[in-house]
Amino acid sequence: MKKHATKKRSRTNWATIDALQDKEIDTSDIPEQGNIFFKRAVLRLPEPKTAVTIRLDREVLDWFKAKGPGYQTRINALLRAYMQAHRS
Repeated sequence: MKKHATKKRSRTNWATIDALQDKEIDTSDIPEQGNIFFKRAVLRLPEPKTAVTIRLDREVLDWFKAKGPGYQTRINALLRAYMQAHRS
């Protein structure tokens, strides 16, 4: 299992999770998906993102970063919402 770098320490006991056998995992709350589901399923891969350099006010950047990991994704979502609201 890939470990992600994070500032917060996980309270999950990963050693216990890793030691579980498939038959020991409770999947009773997950409905079975039949052939019809998979026949209609469509694979949608996300569009690749483009790395850019953008100049932001320090206060704006600090505010987004203070909200935790994923600040660039949140900035992107905000810009996308603005773009969609202003399309002609």
